[in-house]
Amino acid sequence: MKKLHIGLLPRIIIAIALGILLGNFLPGGMVRLFVTFNGIFSEFLNFSIPLIIVGLVTVAIADIGKGAGKLLLITALIAYGATLFSGFLSYFTGVTVFPRLIETGVPLEEVSEAQGILPFFSVAIPPLMNVMTALVLAFTLGLGLAQLKNDTLKNAARDFQDIIVKMISAVILPLLPIYIFGIFLNMTHSGQVFSVLMVFIKIIGVIFLLHIFLLIFQYCIAALFVRKNPFKLLGRMLPAYFTALGTQSSAATIPVTLEQTKKNGVSADIAGFVIPLCATIHLSGSTLKIVACALALMMMQGIPFDFPLFAGFIFMLGITMVAAPGVPGGAIMASLGILQSILGFDESAQALMIALYIAMDSFGTACNVTGDGAIALVVDKIYK
Repeated sequence: MKKLHIGLLPRIIIAIALGILLGNFLPGGMVRLFVTFNGIFSEFLNFSIPLIIVGLVTVAIADIGKGAGKLLLITALIAYGATLFSGFLSYFTGVTVFPRLIETGVPLEEVSEAQGILPFFSVAIPPLMNVMTALVLAFTLGLGLAQLKNDTLKNAARDFQDIIVKMISAVILPLLPIYIFGIFLNMTHSGQVFSVLMVFIKIIGVIFLLHIFLLIFQYCIAALFVRKNPFKLLGRMLPAYFTALGTQSSAATIPVTLEQTKKNGVSADIAGFVIPLCATIHLSGSTLKIVACALALMMMQGIPFDFPLFAGFIFMLGITMVAAPGVPGGAIMASLGILQSILGFDESAQALMIALYIAMDSFGTACNVTGDGAIALVVDKIYK
């Protein structure tokens, strides 16, 4: 018998639906059981965040810091610029549109402990270091490893990266549906679920429209360089877009992205360099989602969301997102650290960010990889 495989997104949807349904019927003792699990899982997640940053960012920076010199620098700068643009586009759109869609004052702190329900017990798991220490350590090690001729320490860093990726894929992601179930169970129990869900639906709609606008804008810019019809260029990339929708992985979509980019007239050498690199460093769609969701949750709680704060967050997010592994939900895991350190997100807000992000993971990945084709067009024109 072939084992039935249910993807992460369907499991998250099932968890949310069950949490809303059972939250109206389960007795307080059962709710308390999931409050206990969520408390332990939150502690483990906080313990894991610095390890995720060190394990993933170190190798990513080490790999980017070597290679094709000027070509690498130009591609990285364009990709980083595109990521920053999507972040600021998301922020300014959210500041303009979200106040009409969001009801402020939703007490997200009740997500962790619904109206006085306390866990049976708690387990403290202090992290080895704080988030900023982990970021500085990762940057220092990554830049240092990029200059080393000996591969011994690089191989050790890659082994540690493998451990972290396996921890995400084998422990954190499988337990996420239970965690999300507990969140929505508590939200239903505290009577907050419907107002939060309505915000989710509205925010997802706005983000989807922003994705479409972002892709059209990227290909209009690329079309100015290559003097071709932007909609024809974008149309040829649709196979990569829909492949990414299914795989939820930029890395798994590279062969299709590469083939369609060549059909747009990009030389094989440039496409072969730019597409695999941008699968790692160009994350416009993911950045757009995270900024929009973070802004929405801050508005819901009545937390100040001034421009200098979000500008710093977006600049750091563009760097930290390079650490996103090729697994569904990896980008949000890599960004939890700066959500906590810069925006002050607690466990409840982080959990809701995870739920929002996973719900749109396919569309963000599809936006990322489709935009890679636009960057390849620009880089190819520069080098012709």
